[in-house]
Amino acid sequence: MSSSEPVIQINNLTKIYRDFWGRKKVRAVNALSLDVYKGEVFGLLGPNGSGKTTTLKLLLGLLFPTEGEIRVLGKPAVDVEKNERIGYLPEESYLYRFLNAEETLDFYGRLFNMPAAERRRRTDELIELVGLQHARKRQLKEYSKGMTRRIGLAQALINDPDLVLLDEPTSGLDPLGTRDIKDLILKLRDQGKTVVMCSHLLADVQDVCDRIAILYAGELKVVGRVDELLKDRGVTQLLTTRLPDAAIEDIKGVLAKYDAELLRVDHPTSDLEELFLKIVKESRERPGRRFDAETAAASVATTSEPATETGDTVH
Repeated sequence: MSSSEPVIQINNLTKIYRDFWGRKKVRAVNALSLDVYKGEVFGLLGPNGSGKTTTLKLLLGLLFPTEGEIRVLGKPAVDVEKNERIGYLPEESYLYRFLNAEETLDFYGRLFNMPAAERRRRTDELIELVGLQHARKRQLKEYSKGMTRRIGLAQALINDPDLVLLDEPTSGLDPLGTRDIKDLILKLRDQGKTVVMCSHLLADVQDVCDRIAILYAGELKVVGRVDELLKDRGVTQLLTTRLPDAAIEDIKGVLAKYDAELLRVDHPTSDLEELFLKIVKESRERPGRRFDAETAAASVATTSEPATETGDTVH
């Protein structure tokens, strides 16, 4: 369960890339403000060029902000000591191709000054965790892309971090591998760790994230809980036990007469892909617009075809 303790605090963050002569070239992040709390899985979404990877690098202190403030784990982002408590999986893993899995994890353990016995224990534990027992002695140059992502995730966890930053964690994985990584992310959350992930695979984000932020052209467009953002409050649905067709026409007045138990009164939800595409489309048409949970869901609902449902779900 997430807490009210902020692990990441971003306030009015702006990052401008400049050309060789110091002229402003690209505004990668523009006036971004958001908090990420301890014990939650947070999704950072946006089309290519929206500032997701730049934001992660700013959090790590690999880049310096043009304006604004970032605090990570209670320290300024430029304080490199805080990185000892962070695990980072970049979009492209830069690993030594001639080392095997054991040697790779032992190498990264040494960078954190871990004792030899602790390195061996963590190496065995992580190789099993990411499902590479069968390839622990093979050189990484022989690994497939999916296997490389697995060992990359293992090296991101070698220091048992409090905060895990994942850039496209399921890239190159087959459906079984994707499911394993998503289960691992949920396990990390259950251990009280905070996970921030970027992904173009919106179904993966929808499966594991507690909250999301959608960026467009470096600006924050919407932030909130996934279930709240996808809920269409303009429609109410009632889920009951099985009813005769005759009861549906007059359901409000005769529910008790047909001895049906009311199981749930709720609002139907869209899916994350639909929400994402709609927000990007409207951001192009109306630059500078911000969304909240209610307006985002309502915006999606107005463009969706009404669903015809039969059986046990009553609207």
